[in-house]
Amino acid sequence: MKKKIIAGLLLTSFISMNTAPALAFIHLGVQKDSTNNDTKVEKVKTEKPKKEKHKKTKWTKLRVENKYDFVNLPWWEAFNDDYLNDYIQRAVEHNYSAKVASLAVDEYFQSVKAQRANELPTVGAGFIPGYGGTQHNSDGSMLFPIMVNYEADIFLKNHDKTKSVKKTYEASIQDERAAYISIVSAVGTTYFNIVQLDQLIETQKHIVKLRDEIYHQMLISNREGVTSTSDVVKANKALVAGEADLIDLEKARVQALNQLAVLIGESPANIDSLKRADYKSIQYKYNMPESISSEIITQRPDYLKAEIMLQKAGIDVRVAKKEFLPSINIGGLALFNVLNSSGNLFPNFIWGIGGSVVETFFTGGAKMANLKMNKVKYERMLDTYRNTNLTSIQEVNDAMYTYKYSNDKYNQNVQNLKLETKDYNLSKHMYDQGIISKLDLNQKQENLLTIDNLVVQNKIACIIDSIGLYKATGAGVNKTKKLD
Repeated sequence: MKKKIIAGLLLTSFISMNTAPALAFIHLGVQKDSTNNDTKVEKVKTEKPKKEKHKKTKWTKLRVENKYDFVNLPWWEAFNDDYLNDYIQRAVEHNYSAKVASLAVDEYFQSVKAQRANELPTVGAGFIPGYGGTQHNSDGSMLFPIMVNYEADIFLKNHDKTKSVKKTYEASIQDERAAYISIVSAVGTTYFNIVQLDQLIETQKHIVKLRDEIYHQMLISNREGVTSTSDVVKANKALVAGEADLIDLEKARVQALNQLAVLIGESPANIDSLKRADYKSIQYKYNMPESISSEIITQRPDYLKAEIMLQKAGIDVRVAKKEFLPSINIGGLALFNVLNSSGNLFPNFIWGIGGSVVETFFTGGAKMANLKMNKVKYERMLDTYRNTNLTSIQEVNDAMYTYKYSNDKYNQNVQNLKLETKDYNLSKHMYDQGIISKLDLNQKQENLLTIDNLVVQNKIACIIDSIGLYKATGAGVNKTKKLD
């Protein structure tokens, strides 16, 4: 009878997860063969790593280790610009925002492992020295408990919780992919803006030089009474405005170089080392397909994330429903006392196994509120998914039409530049024949340079709009088509 009372006390304290206080002052005098019990404990321990290793292999398949797969590197290589390719690679390897996104995926990966542990048994061991006795007798004990607890997941509640956390992990991978696409798009846009600014600055310097010549010619003509003072003032104002525009362009270039340095993980103090191609070497060809299937939106990171989060919300509703079901726990205890009543080291052993079924009948409405909350969350995720679907189609269409109209505008200004060049050549011929003055020729040349600047801006705008289409399609458009 005494043995049954002791075993029952130990098992009750174990199931309530408060084993140590009950063991501290109990001296066991029961000696029993422990071979079978040792085998059971060791069996639980050996099964755990095998099961975990199998699932870990499945998880790792979700993660893309080669970050270049995110950014569709062949699309960038199609520009045939070694400097650009180098900056894209440096951004993939060294951009800190990209690293933060990757570390977030690692964090969510560990959270999946932590949640998955709830599906497995827990095994613990300890060492409890103690001393106690009665009015006539006292003795010491040295206890070594081994405890095993397992929540029987008969209703797959913990398994569904793990699936829910896995969905969050999968969504974080899409966030990581979106971050890399956004970063390399910013690198490409910034790079071509710098190339554009280099050319605009060079042209603006010519414009300022021409305006300076025009201003001095106006001064000479004014002294001779050929032009009015008002014309001289206008020429001076044009010169000052041209110098101010040059300052703005140089300032914009420094800011763009600083931005590019940060994007590739460099210090802005090193912007002088950032090389780029000359504008004249940049080849552009309109390469957008006539039409793009609407299915292309299904590879966008935001679309995939919305789909995953909708699936997660559905799992969370299922988990909330299972919270109404009882919890079933199975526990086991093996206890060794290596100090017997005579004070000599001699092992004594007691073991027990039991379980519990617990159902909470009143929680103040918390479980029902949790269920309704998850149902509302599911509806919200469903609307988010639908909105993402529509927004994705809109952004792809916007990117397509923006690219198309920018290309049309570029072609128009190219024709305008040809006409302006023809007009300038005629004026130059007239100047050589003495029909027009140097002042008139300089003004014609300034008009030509102004139109040339428009063509430069339109050409780079077309390239940047193609990057916008690349980003809108989730780095999936024109994967192998060359820009030549």
